[in-house]
Amino acid sequence: MTAERVLRLLALLQRRASWTATELAAELHVTDRSIRRDVERLRSLGYPVHATGGVGGGYQLGAGTRLPPLLLDDEEAIATAVSLRLASAGTVAGAGEAALRALAKLDQVMPPRLRAEVRAVHGATETLIGPGVEIDADVLMTLACACRDAVRVRFLYSDTERTVEPVRLVTTGRRWYLMAWDADRDDWRTFRLDRMRTVEATTWRFRPREHPDPAAFVQRAVAEAPYRHVARVRLRAAAQEVRERVPPQVGRVEDDRDGWCVLVAAADRLDVIAVHVARLGYEAQVLDPPELRTAATELASRLAALAG
Repeated sequence: MTAERVLRLLALLQRRASWTATELAAELHVTDRSIRRDVERLRSLGYPVHATGGVGGGYQLGAGTRLPPLLLDDEEAIATAVSLRLASAGTVAGAGEAALRALAKLDQVMPPRLRAEVRAVHGATETLIGPGVEIDADVLMTLACACRDAVRVRFLYSDTERTVEPVRLVTTGRRWYLMAWDADRDDWRTFRLDRMRTVEATTWRFRPREHPDPAAFVQRAVAEAPYRHVARVRLRAAAQEVRERVPPQVGRVEDDRDGWCVLVAAADRLDVIAVHVARLGYEAQVLDPPELRTAATELASRLAALAG
């Protein structure tokens, strides 16, 4: 018995209300005995296949006859259900509703013991996701396929037509970005998906070139490039500890020596960076710019006057 035949049997049972064993055997080119074994296999997977005897009897698929097969082990089924729960609060237009529909279908075809475990996870979980910008699902799929197939993409960005060689999609959880080689500017660029218009994949294939790490490249572009000031501050703390407290879109943490790390953060005002560093609560040393020391001193004076 093969998994492929079991899937074909399930598809036949979904096609119409009732089949005899002889009819199923003829469709699958196997014996009646093989059909009985395959039916037992479906039942062991949690599918309610009912059998009736006598004239006009046969096999019928119970509740969930229009649903796709669930050939997942326990860990895979739970992981899928939890992932769908998270996707239902995502930032892709229409994906939240689709995830809820898929979750409902998954719940119907799960064996009772797995259904109980998944509902326990859902019942004990709350999702806190800040407001994000929705993107068009078609745009996401077009860009993903273009990355996979190595074809150029054209789109409008700030009312300017751009032609790029896409490499990777990167998400911060609230926004989606595309890292790509900008053919017109002859350099790597980062683009926000929600700002793209009239996105279309061309038929022009390109040879992938060496590129920076997409996640690091996008993080640097998001956390530093748009701002007037970029600061580097040494902190007496383990790099991983600081990374857990500083979101990637807020700052970049570099490893240093002797129990220190370096935080790279950006803002339009230096006193904003000073406040951010002070709130972390670590011993700090300003590396650059020197003006950050002045901004921190002035901020400390204002706070002291407020306290006095």
